[in-house]
Amino acid sequence: MSRAQALYKLWSEHPYFDASTHAELRAIQDQPDEIEDRFYCDLAFGTAGLRGILGAGTNRMNRYTVARAADGMARAIASRGKKSRDRGIVIAYDSRHFSEQFAWISARIFVGHNIRVRLFDALRPVPVLSFAIRYYGASGGIMITASHNPARYNGFKAYGEDGSQLPPDEADAVVAFMDQLPDITALTWPDEAEARASGLLEIIGEELDQAYQAMLLTLAINPDAAKRHRDMKIVYTPLHGSGNKPVRRVLAALGFRQVLVVPEQELPDGAFPTVAMPNPEERSALSLAIGLAEREGADLVIATDPDADRTGLCVRTRDGSYMVLSGNQIGLLLADYILSARKNSQTMPDKPFVVTTIVSTKLMRKVSAHYDVTLYECLTGFKYIGELIKEKDENGDMHYLFGFEESYGYLAGTQVRDKDAVVTSMLIAEMAAVARDSGQTLYDRLQDLYRRFGYAAEKTISLAMEGKTGLERIRYGMARLRRELAGAFPGLPIRQIADYAGRVRHNLADGTREALALPQSDVLLYELDGLDWFCVRPSGTEPKIKLYFGCYADQAADSESCLSMLLDQVAARIQAVLDEDAS
Repeated sequence: MSRAQALYKLWSEHPYFDASTHAELRAIQDQPDEIEDRFYCDLAFGTAGLRGILGAGTNRMNRYTVARAADGMARAIASRGKKSRDRGIVIAYDSRHFSEQFAWISARIFVGHNIRVRLFDALRPVPVLSFAIRYYGASGGIMITASHNPARYNGFKAYGEDGSQLPPDEADAVVAFMDQLPDITALTWPDEAEARASGLLEIIGEELDQAYQAMLLTLAINPDAAKRHRDMKIVYTPLHGSGNKPVRRVLAALGFRQVLVVPEQELPDGAFPTVAMPNPEERSALSLAIGLAEREGADLVIATDPDADRTGLCVRTRDGSYMVLSGNQIGLLLADYILSARKNSQTMPDKPFVVTTIVSTKLMRKVSAHYDVTLYECLTGFKYIGELIKEKDENGDMHYLFGFEESYGYLAGTQVRDKDAVVTSMLIAEMAAVARDSGQTLYDRLQDLYRRFGYAAEKTISLAMEGKTGLERIRYGMARLRRELAGAFPGLPIRQIADYAGRVRHNLADGTREALALPQSDVLLYELDGLDWFCVRPSGTEPKIKLYFGCYADQAADSESCLSMLLDQVAARIQAVLDEDAS
C-alpha cells in the first residue's frame, strides 16, 4: 500500500477525524488520482507558512493541517523559554471560508502550550496584524488568509517578533517541530471554554485599531491637500475582504468625504461571489468598481485584496476612460511622490533608502538615482524588505522611506513589516489630491514620470502546473535552463544570467562568474542590453511558474515592441521545455 493510500485509509476511517472529513473522503474512494493528490505529501510549510486548497487530506488546508502547523509554531516559541511564552502571539483572520475556525483552533493550541494569545474579535487585514505584533511586543503572529487566491484556497501565514513573515531559519525551526509529530492523531488541544478560562486568551479590537490609525496619519505627507479636495470622488472596493473598515476610516480621517464603496463587494464573503478571483490587479475583478466610477465621474478606483495587503488602482485618462495600472506603475508613482515631497520640503533624512525586488521595474534605479537615495533590490517576498528595514534602519544608521514589489505590495513607514494596502490607499488618495492642485490626474503624473525617466513596458505571466506532475515539470524545467544557460534562448542578446539557486552570476561575454550576495532562491534572471531583462521563477505559494519581463526605451512604442518580441520568444521556449518533460 502506498503512502497516499495508507493515509487515505487512516483519515477516512479513524475516529480522530470528524464525520465531515470521513464523508468527504468516502466520496472520492473511486478516484485514485484525487486520493494521490490529497495525500502524496504534507502541505508544505515554507517561509510564507501554509497555503493550499480547502479539503480533507494532508496536502489540503483543513483543521488538522492547520493544527499541525500551529502546534509546530507553538513548540518553537515555547522552546525559547518563559519570556517568549509570556510575550505570546497575535492571531488575525480574513473573510475566507473557515478563516475564523482556523484562527480559533490555532489560538486553542497555543493556549495548550501555555502561551499567551491575543485574538482579534473579528476579521482584520495583514498590516493590522503586523502592527499588533510590534505594538504588543509579541513573540510572533499568525494570519489566516490565502491573500488573493481563488475562493477554494486558504492559508496560514506565520510572522516573527519583528512583524515580518518568518525568515527561512525560523520557518525551518517550525518545520522541525512539526516533523516531531508524525502521527496527527496524537495532537489534541483544549476546547474554547477551557481556552477562555485559562487566563491566557485575550480578545482584542478597538484599542488596537485606534493605535494603528493614529500611526497611519503620521505618515500622511500633505494632509492639507486632502482637505482642499475633500469632495474628490474616490471609488473603493474591498473585494469582499478585510479592508473595508480600516481603508474607509483612514480616508475619512484624512478629510475625504466622497469615498464611494462598491455595494455588491462591501461585505465580507469568502465565496467572493462577484469575481472569479479576488485579485485587485485584474481588470475583471474591478469591473463593478469601474462601472461605478464611470457613472459618478470619479478620479480614481482603489481596490484591496481579501487580507488588504495588496492594492490595485485605476486612474481616469484624458478621454474619461479608466486605466488599470500595473504594480510597477503604482510603485513608481508612490516612490516619486514620496521622494519628491521629501526633497521639496527639505525633510530628506540622512542616508535614505528605498527597496524593490529583483523582479520589479528597473526604472526605480533611475528614480532613486535622481533623488540621490540608495536603492536595494531584494528577493521576491516582502519579508526580505522587512529584513532590510530591520538591518539598515532599526539596527543601522540608514532611514527607510518606501518599498514595493511588482505584485501590488507597498509599504511606507516602519511600524508595519508587511505589505500595507491601508497606508497605500491613503497615500494614493493624497497623491491624487496633490495632483489636482496642479490640474493633473494620476494618469498625467505617470506620463510625466515616463517622460523624465524613460518608458517602461513590463509584464508578468504565469504558466499553471497543477498537482504533483506539475511540480515535477517545473523542477525539470528549471534544472534544464540551468544546464543550458544562454543556449536555452538562442538569438537573444543575453549579457548575464543571475542564478540565485547557485548564488552566482554568469558573465557571458568573458565567461567569468561572480558570487551573488542575496540568499539562495530558485530564480533565474537574464540581463539583456541596457536595462532590459526577463526572469523565470517558480511561485512560492502556488503550483505555477512565473515569467517576468521588462523593456525600456526613450519612446513608448520602442519599449512595447521590444516587450512583445521578448515575451513571445521566451514564453514559447519555456512552454516547450515543460511540454517536453510532460511527454
